[in-house]
Amino acid sequence: MTRPYSPAALQALRTPILAMAAVIVLSNVLVQHPINDWLTWGAFSFPVVFLVTDLTNRSLGPTAARRVAWVGFALAVVVSLLLAPWRIALASGSAFILAQILDISLFNRLRRLSWWKAPLLGSLAASVLDTAVFFFLAFAGTDLDWTLLAAGDLAVKAAMAALLLAPYRLMLPRLQVWATPS
Repeated sequence: MTRPYSPAALQALRTPILAMAAVIVLSNVLVQHPINDWLTWGAFSFPVVFLVTDLTNRSLGPTAARRVAWVGFALAVVVSLLLAPWRIALASGSAFILAQILDISLFNRLRRLSWWKAPLLGSLAASVLDTAVFFFLAFAGTDLDWTLLAAGDLAVKAAMAALLLAPYRLMLPRLQVWATPS
């Protein structure tokens, strides 16, 4: 029997783990670049983490999705600490893992409904949690109007959750690419 976080088990999940880590690192860099007073570039990239989680959950189940979330989280925090200020990296990690746990749980409760309900509702709820935790931890007490940034980012994340339903639907018949035989 393969241990849950053994090299063989993680190797079998390399595609979603690498995708997750890449999106988080990119988002941690992009969130540092405001577009205007109420929006950062990170709002456009970050929702892809929920697409990765939901595809993993749909194809391999919640246990695999949690593994991807935890390993992606660990890899991304380490790399983010090298690329972003420590406060952003730690805020990102905290918000990310809380939101991932919520997304995985909600997705599982809704997975038997229409194909679009679990990914959309899970992503929306997780985006609210992620945005609140991230912006508070990353920017509270700074000169930035973080509540305005959070509101703008959340609006874009909600739109992105809806837009990402298209690639989710397109990937459903091809989900075997998420798992590499161990």
